Amino acid sequence: MTLPTSLPKPKKPKLFLLRRVMGDSMAPTLVPGRLLLAVRPRKVRAGDVVIVHHEGLDKVKRVKDISFDKVFLAGDNPATSTDSRDFGWLPMEHIIGKLVWPRLARQC
Repeated sequence: MTLPTSLPKPKKPKLFLLRRVMGDSMAPTLVPGRLLLAVRPRKVRAGDVVIVHHEGLDKVKRVKDISFDKVFLAGDNPATSTDSRDFGWLPMEHIIGKLVWPRLARQC
């Protein structure tokens, strides 16, 4: 039996992503049940809301900080959010989409 030498690569992002908000981690900005439209990101900045593929799930979080090829993500509702405060910095390639609708104000 052979063991994998590295972690599997995240899925390649599609041109458009349509997702529904599940949970309260982004409340009050995004409420559960809200439909989201995201696009493949060319550039990500602090304050952008992104969709990341992490631990087999697509998660919606806000970019708080960027360092080289890694991002620190946080939910807008810290009391209910599991984010980089729990799992640490994520590689930039885990970002599969950047939110374009609903249009939100960037927060830094």
